[in-house]
Amino acid sequence: MAVVREFTLPDLGEGLTEATIVHWMVEVGEVVAIDQPVVEVETAKAMVEVPCPYGGVVTARFGEEGAEVPVGAPLVTVAVGAVPDDLAAAGPGTGPDAAAGAEGGTPGAGGASGAPADGAADSGSGNVLVGYGTSAAAARRRRIRPGPGAGPMAGVPRPPGGVAGGSAGAGAAEGTPGGSEAVAAGATAVGAIGVTAAAGTPGAAGSAGAGAVEDDGRTVAVISPLVRRMARENGLDLRELTGSGRDGLILRTDVECAIRARQERETAGAAGTATTTAGADATTGAGVTGVARAGAVTAVGPATGTGAAAGEERIPLKGMLGAAAEKFSRSRREIPEATCWVEADATELLAARRAMNVPGAPKVSLLAVLARICTAALARFPALNSTVDTKAQEIVRLPGVHLGFAAQTDRGLVVPVVRDAHARTVEELSAEIARLTETARAGGLSLAELTHGTFTLNNYGVFGVDGSTPIINHPEAAMLGIGRIAAKPWVHEGELAVRQVVQLSLTFDHRVCDGGTAGGFLRFVADCVEQPALLLRTL
Repeated sequence: MAVVREFTLPDLGEGLTEATIVHWMVEVGEVVAIDQPVVEVETAKAMVEVPCPYGGVVTARFGEEGAEVPVGAPLVTVAVGAVPDDLAAAGPGTGPDAAAGAEGGTPGAGGASGAPADGAADSGSGNVLVGYGTSAAAARRRRIRPGPGAGPMAGVPRPPGGVAGGSAGAGAAEGTPGGSEAVAAGATAVGAIGVTAAAGTPGAAGSAGAGAVEDDGRTVAVISPLVRRMARENGLDLRELTGSGRDGLILRTDVECAIRARQERETAGAAGTATTTAGADATTGAGVTGVARAGAVTAVGPATGTGAAAGEERIPLKGMLGAAAEKFSRSRREIPEATCWVEADATELLAARRAMNVPGAPKVSLLAVLARICTAALARFPALNSTVDTKAQEIVRLPGVHLGFAAQTDRGLVVPVVRDAHARTVEELSAEIARLTETARAGGLSLAELTHGTFTLNNYGVFGVDGSTPIINHPEAAMLGIGRIAAKPWVHEGELAVRQVVQLSLTFDHRVCDGGTAGGFLRFVADCVEQPALLLRTL
């Protein structure tokens, strides 16, 4: 007898309380192995593949792509022990997917499912680590597409709050007749994802064509609660929309297009007036925004009495924006910061970097050279590589330097962390910075690569500015800022010359050190910029 296990969104660490479903990696009816990633989610910090600790057959998925899921909410249910005997016994060299389940399973595991024998699968792997997946390699999987009343789903009880045999946002189950007709015949709400299906009716197991019967008897082909909420908040009547999904399913993009089209009509009709009257399908006096960041659409509140102009845009402080806003605010609330700065002649530093980049040698970036100077300075002034334990009222000096550096991406500002930067050569620093930067721009940084930094290097010179007073990356104690390197008149060896000059700034937590320590750190960095040979003394 199969046992249905529910897998919920685990605690992803760093105080994160929700995540957005980006991509489902499994489908209902698919056989999964223990610790196999089943969904890719986006948190406020990173994209994370979430592995499931159970092996068996996926009986339900909760939420469609784009939906926000709180920690502790169900993601999937898995029927442990529902794998057919022929698949459970399949080993290497048998069948088209001979290797399915061979990787990532445990000794004695039941073939493709990866479930241990003797009922041990009931407890799962226990290896779902906070934010980082599991220690086992992800297994290859074999997909099962059962027909009505047959296959691995036969006899498996429908889990509460889920959809057995169908997936949110998908089309009608293959080989399952009566999809949308069965839904319209006698719809009953099933589960948290808002799918409606006629219980006991052929095809009710599939989610395609699922909809809700409206007051006038019409069936609206919409599954996602996110789509319904967007339409409700923006005053759209779903019955007037034509879905672009399979069997006329109304998707999120359909609602967004309708909102944009209505906004264009309202903007054209406003003709410079401060408020607009919405059409028959909208709330009178409400303006509607466009699509803000990854299609997030929000409604502007009533204009009367608020001074709000029609067409104004409101961007929710959620996801990365919300996390960054909270961290900046906390830093300013808790850290008594101060900033000192100095200008330095970087001409010799640029010459040293050119000398390093000889043909055939590993390429060294300027940021890597500055990172190496930073680690050398922190070795001399360890007070700046620390944090403050506010509960214990103690300054905690950290044994290693995990160097963060600010990187601008399409998703916003992120701070990847070079682990153990103090133990790396300039070539190793350059390679790791390049790797993390490329991964950040692709949106693939893990939480481990974005957290637990001890000091941050901020190269705002890439934006063409000279100076800045940045906000410290809480709970760190300091940040070194690098301005642009520009040709300026400079007194060199007693004569006026044109030199390559850079402004350096240090923002520091005044609780961990006084101005003498901060000034000594910054002066050492400036001296190394002007005379890179000084670094040899620290090796």
